Amino acid sequence: MITSEQAQWHRQTAIECNNRAWELTVLPRTEGGDREMLDAAHTSAWHWARVGTELNRMRATMLVAAVHALLGHGATALPLAIEMRGYFLARSDTPDWELAMTHAVYAHAAHAAGEVAAHSEAHRQATAALAAIADDEDRRIVARTLELVPQP
Repeated sequence: MITSEQAQWHRQTAIECNNRAWELTVLPRTEGGDREMLDAAHTSAWHWARVGTELNRMRATMLVAAVHALLGHGATALPLAIEMRGYFLARSDTPDWELAMTHAVYAHAAHAAGEVAAHSEAHRQATAALAAIADDEDRRIVARTLELVPQP
């Protein structure tokens, strides 16, 4: 049984690692930064698995898929991206920014896995979803992720 203090620690650690991993995704690549990014993404996912909701776990899955795709690990990125994509596309309350991010991460994972048709279609969907984001700051954040996805 996890105490409330332990649960708070898990949540705080998950949030810190999540934020650090996303921050590293848009910085110039270095071997040390790539390792830290991978470790932070997996650590965040592990902590959310302990205390998070299904939404927290799927957002962590999105992050891990994004990191694996960025590092060229298509064989691990694509199954994770498929899982989180199914979750977010099935929800009627997925925010506009998260829908665009879902398509962007899936496109990157498909590219890393060599799935040309899936990459092309998801990139098109990500671009359209990006244009539909109402909030300028949300659009800017998703655009930074989409810029990392190779063009079809």
